[in-house]
Amino acid sequence: MNLSLLTDFYELTMMQGYFFNCPRDRGVFEMFFRREPFQGGYTVFAGLGPFLETLEGLRFTGEEIDYLDSRGTFKKEFLDYLSGFRFRGDVFSVPEGTVVYPNEPLVRVSGILMEAQMVESMLLNFINFQSLIATKAARIVSIAGNGPVMEFGLRRAQGADGALSAARAAFIGGASSTSNTLAGKQYGIPVSGTMAHSWVMNFDSELEAFRKYAAMYPDRCVLLVDTFDTLKSGIPNAIAVFRELREKKPSLMAVRIDSGDLEYLSKKARAMLDDSGLREVKIFVSSDLDEWIMRQLIESGAPIEAWGVGTRLVTGWNDPALTGVYKIVATNRGESLDPRIKISNQAEKITNPGVKNIMRFYSDRNQALADLIYLEDEEGELEALIARRAPVRFNHPATDYSHFTLADYASARKLLAPVMKEGRAISAGPSLQEIQEYRRKEIEALDKTYRRLLNPHIYKISLSDRLKKLKTDMIRLIRDNY
Repeated sequence: MNLSLLTDFYELTMMQGYFFNCPRDRGVFEMFFRREPFQGGYTVFAGLGPFLETLEGLRFTGEEIDYLDSRGTFKKEFLDYLSGFRFRGDVFSVPEGTVVYPNEPLVRVSGILMEAQMVESMLLNFINFQSLIATKAARIVSIAGNGPVMEFGLRRAQGADGALSAARAAFIGGASSTSNTLAGKQYGIPVSGTMAHSWVMNFDSELEAFRKYAAMYPDRCVLLVDTFDTLKSGIPNAIAVFRELREKKPSLMAVRIDSGDLEYLSKKARAMLDDSGLREVKIFVSSDLDEWIMRQLIESGAPIEAWGVGTRLVTGWNDPALTGVYKIVATNRGESLDPRIKISNQAEKITNPGVKNIMRFYSDRNQALADLIYLEDEEGELEALIARRAPVRFNHPATDYSHFTLADYASARKLLAPVMKEGRAISAGPSLQEIQEYRRKEIEALDKTYRRLLNPHIYKISLSDRLKKLKTDMIRLIRDNY
């Protein structure tokens, strides 16, 4: 599917304006978000791979040109330019799966101003949604512990594209599998599924339905036990079938409970299975689960060993969108880049000017301590300080007088790196499995206080001395002149 028109209309009208007024001007834009989703302590960055793939193949065919021409807004010269359009800019980004925080530059796009402007809506569409779902999945997986989380959200997702993106992002966040077969094929995610209530209802008895299913899938048999009555019929019938199936030594026998009081039913089911000598049979649950419900079930001692999570995962339940934005930070009409800043009466909406990167500092136990946003042209100076483990000053991004000095750190690493050069991806990028593993290590590097669901500790995001001074000077200059 050609996604060249997956952009807000005003991106194209601005492009035309740049084309006729300043076609050779260059710009640098940065994508960041303004607050943590779900009132959490971290966000998982996702969506970069599909964005780069789409950007690299971006083309305006005759069909797209004809549609734009029919709008009566665009001149022939500009449409002729679009017919040969290729994105030829550069992209820097933090790696997919990175734990990130508000107001940090996560993706940097630089190039001809009109090209860099055009990708805004597309970039935000990919990154905002997948980062939201990857974060939700990571929260859910962190509660599940060793119990696998199966993403079951296809039927409740926001359209086919939302279902595919959610499955990909949920896997990055730690889901073990998806029910979405197309996502399995497209992304190489393990697929899983059990049976529907309609299967049980189609046969003359629940016992017959279970036996037919076990005959079809004797090696991995998961029986849905809540169609009629979980404890009076579902579990007893499952016990009868599992006793028969046991002789074939299956790799998995399990029951799934999809309704009712999951704590009460799972405890009663466990007791009934154990009393029948079927301690190896596992208990899976589904039914509108999220991290809060799962935490309550685990804390109550419910003997649940796997979780099917759908609606509340793939829709980003309770927080429908990541607050990602895309702002220009520098322009170039001559030899040097000039920083740009957006001013607002709301302090949190004042942007950080200039071309920047992020340095993350770690303790000797590889625990993330704090992030410093700094200007690219001060990188050498900062790296020299780090090389000799010198103290580094961290300035509050919005308050002039607030700062601290970090002296006790063991290492640091730069987060943004080039991923696209002159419109071509630098490499094929990591596999989804590699991104998932990287994400796991990223969260392990966080102290538990940042990971807790309720009132997490706030991770420190600060500005370097030079960036803080640049921002303060530009604010004063603009306010003095307007």
